[in-house]
Amino acid sequence: MSQVASKALGVEISKIHISEMATDKVPNSSPTAASISSDLYGMAVIDACNTIKQRLEPYRKLNEDGKWEDWVAAAYVDRVSLSATGFYASPKIKYDKITNSGDLFEYFTYGVACSEVIIDCLTGDHQVLRTDIVMDVGESLNPAIDIGQIEGAFMQGYGFFTLEEMLFAPNGEVLTKGPGTYKIPGFSDIPKEFNVSLLKGAPNPRAVYSSKAVGEPPLFLAASVFFAIKEAIVAYREEQGICSEFVLEAPATCARIRMACEDKITQQIIGKLMMQVMCAGALETCYQIARPFSLSVVSNKRTFVEHGRQFYNSEEH
Repeated sequence: MSQVASKALGVEISKIHISEMATDKVPNSSPTAASISSDLYGMAVIDACNTIKQRLEPYRKLNEDGKWEDWVAAAYVDRVSLSATGFYASPKIKYDKITNSGDLFEYFTYGVACSEVIIDCLTGDHQVLRTDIVMDVGESLNPAIDIGQIEGAFMQGYGFFTLEEMLFAPNGEVLTKGPGTYKIPGFSDIPKEFNVSLLKGAPNPRAVYSSKAVGEPPLFLAASVFFAIKEAIVAYREEQGICSEFVLEAPATCARIRMACEDKITQQIIGKLMMQVMCAGALETCYQIARPFSLSVVSNKRTFVEHGRQFYNSEEH
């Protein structure tokens, strides 16, 4: 906002100061969230700055060689108010729930990502070797901030797709209560090579200074890591002669990756699991337990039941 005010007023950014936010200054303001801050607040700042510029315009004309301080001092002597309130509401935003028609958004922010990963088929661990991102942010207000936001949002999405798993006890108690059980991305999880670039030549005329908001949009780009992991699992399964479809649920934790890399070891595990539970006559329970591990035999309940009965009736157990 300092940059926006500096450009709108035509003064050095060193002359701009933003005080601590409080409702006694701007009541009922919107939160800094949902990728709306730059658009709403930036346009509101421009609106307020334009009001002040109009009040100072007579003094600019009288003293064209003067400085900002000269015009402000002259306006002060003439008892001209140099404070202003700005307001902005996104235009053309209208939606009818009954007819399911209208526009909910003024524009869309686009991006593309490509990730390369390597997985350890014996442990289920993985590492992101490289990620390349190109993001359309229009004419960036501050490339350094935008790139930092893109990197941060991507890593937040990385946690969502690969690490952050919520586990609950049968009574509803949350088991993943802290960093010991609920894993979030760390420094070592950042891609070894991380390239972020901003798309050039794509101004957005619908927002402040042709920019685009870039809060949450980069988060979903981390799906590129998830699907790269799945492709690596497919490659390993093909080496084992397994070409059947399988389900890999997010987050792709070490346990899910390892069990999805189906081989003799995982087959023994699921076989013993089915044997124990089927002996108790609880095939449904066995299915619910095994499903998160992404084995091909549990891709659907019917296949699982048939496989379980075959195993139970065989001599393997």
